[in-house]
Amino acid sequence: MKHKIDLDIDRALQAFRDGKDVGGKDGFLTPLIKQLTEAAMKAELEAHIEQDNLPNRKNGSSSKTMKSASGEFELNTPRDRSGTFDPQVIKKHQTHLTDELERKIIALFSLGNSYQDIRNHIADIYDMRLSNGTINAITDKLIPELQAWRERNLEAIYPIVWLDAIHYKIKR
Repeated sequence: MKHKIDLDIDRALQAFRDGKDVGGKDGFLTPLIKQLTEAAMKAELEAHIEQDNLPNRKNGSSSKTMKSASGEFELNTPRDRSGTFDPQVIKKHQTHLTDELERKIIALFSLGNSYQDIRNHIADIYDMRLSNGTINAITDKLIPELQAWRERNLEAIYPIVWLDAIHYKIKR
């Protein structure tokens, strides 16, 4: 079954020509990502219903806030009547579109930034609000790696080269 996706490409191109932001709250990329993701999920649901042996049909959609590198948006996730639809494009309970955001949070945390600083940076860059619990859940993924680094076996000998010099300017 072919689907027609009504993307606002012309409006996005005009916004690009006008010098508007690509990402963030007023950016033109976020609505395009939302439209493409929703269209892919609808196609996935229709394929699921066609393959289902039991009688099944669409059952509306539920909304959830997605966070992506270009900003936050409300995603309408389609449902089926029997509850057997398990989307693969955006998994159930998934709230981040990519792991890029998690990598940035871990990088900020490893540089010694506090949760408040991380929240402020993410809000400035992506225009999204994160709770301490979200940041904590992401940074907790780093703890096992840090513990393994602390408990690693050290070499018996580490060679060190120390150079010291003094440079004098002398007139002839």
